[in-house]
Amino acid sequence: MQRLSLGGILGRFVASLLLVLLTWNPTGHSFLNWVAGSFPHLAPVQLFVGLVLLALWAFFVHATWRSLGALGLLLGAGICAALVWLFVSWGWFSLSSHAALQWIVLIIIAALLTVGLCWALFQARVSGQSVVEEVKR
Repeated sequence: MQRLSLGGILGRFVASLLLVLLTWNPTGHSFLNWVAGSFPHLAPVQLFVGLVLLALWAFFVHATWRSLGALGLLLGAGICAALVWLFVSWGWFSLSSHAALQWIVLIIIAALLTVGLCWALFQARVSGQSVVEEVKR
């Protein structure tokens, strides 16, 4: 079993953030912006990149869902929302800025994916138990 380290967490966060930002971001330089101009007609390279992104999303979301479940995702989203509210109350940023809000939501999605990818390793380190999956016969 792989050990949990700060480098591993940061690597997972960078991978999650890249996936999120390559799919869509407010700068206009993303996959969705790239295909929007020619949709529904796609070039072969656009289809290939789209399928690769879809496969990566399936992997990341499936791993996060299996790791955290509905309750874990709900609690994670609630914690992130409370943190945003706290930062707004401190005046660090304003929710009236749509661009700032979009970036915050994208970072939160990446953070939740990261927690989902790291959760089993974190749980094993804290509890001292490896995660064992039940197999139904």
